[in-house]
Amino acid sequence: QVQVVESGGGLVQAGGSLRLSCTASGLPFNDYSMGWFRQAPGKEREAVSCISRSGLSTYYPNSVKGRFSISRDNTKNTLYLQMSSLKPEDTAMYYCAARKSSTLGGISCRSDAVDYWGQGTQVTVSS
Repeated sequence: QVQVVESGGGLVQAGGSLRLSCTASGLPFNDYSMGWFRQAPGKEREAVSCISRSGLSTYYPNSVKGRFSISRDNTKNTLYLQMSSLKPEDTAMYYCAARKSSTLGGISCRSDAVDYWGQGTQVTVSS
């Protein structure tokens, strides 16, 4: 049984930092590109960052580029998202996503291409 579990969300003041973690079990973690998505109330789910199987390729939208950093530890089946200089507009439910990938360096940050989702962790940034 595949399980994808996020942790690390919480309430933080604007300008602060948080680190999200995501642990996947029941799947060969090394075979999956991984990503973080977020969804705020009344808005569509959007990609925050994605990383290839090898960890050498990453993607960030302009909205978080330079503030967020994605990484993975394939020995621990764990994905991370380091978030700094947080803004109130970063407030959302953050979801971890896994997508089986045939290439070590390929990335897909499309929400409709995800194989497994976590249940989400709430991030709230106060002004």
